[in-house]
Amino acid sequence: MSLDLLVLTGESDATSVLPALDLLPHTVRVRAPEVTALLDAGHRDVILLDARSDLASAKSLCRLLKGAGDDDATTPVIAVVGEGGLVAVSSEWRTDDILLPTAGPAEVDARLRLATTKDGATSHVDAELRVGDLVIDEATYTARLRKRTLELTYKEFELLKYLAQHAGRVFTRAQLLQEVWGYDFFGGTRTVDVHVRRLRAKLGPEHEQMIGTVRNVGYKFERPSKSAGAAKTGLPSAIRPVESEELSTR
Repeated sequence: MSLDLLVLTGESDATSVLPALDLLPHTVRVRAPEVTALLDAGHRDVILLDARSDLASAKSLCRLLKGAGDDDATTPVIAVVGEGGLVAVSSEWRTDDILLPTAGPAEVDARLRLATTKDGATSHVDAELRVGDLVIDEATYTARLRKRTLELTYKEFELLKYLAQHAGRVFTRAQLLQEVWGYDFFGGTRTVDVHVRRLRAKLGPEHEQMIGTVRNVGYKFERPSKSAGAAKTGLPSAIRPVESEELSTR
């Protein structure tokens, strides 16, 4: 399937932003990274935004595109971010996905295909992961806790999502590094501890226990307890139906 791709960049050649495009059958057009440049850009299936260097400008442009209220608001936007800039990407960007400039043709094609096959509300609901009071929206890279949006970095979001997807399963720090950070990450396992600590702080004192520590092993996402509903109503979780009979005998 050939797609119409619009690359927003200051470069003259799209392959300098994402070399894999040269090996794919898509139609690629280049425009300056400005909203006004879209006026005569014609139809586009996906917008690729060059965010390799000027992260602040890329974030602002991405937010403008997704909040435009016209066709661009529904057109998938994928930000191309250098590895050093990943830590700066958060839900505030409103990007549909991100790519590293070094991504291979197979990965780029797969992400483009996924971005264009999400259609409307049905896909949006399917992209939501709900675990207790936590809602993780993979389509918009946002996480909400009791309707409160959590301000997460890209890696914090990915770590929370991965743990929640496997609620109840224990992962070692090495496993989390491999699954969330990737095989080519050279940092130590201390990175996981730092991100878990930050996640717990953002979840808040009432919910930080969602990410449990398994001594001498690693971490796991705690499944919501059956007593959670009773706790919300302020009723003791140990209330039993026979209590009324017991009271009548006192």
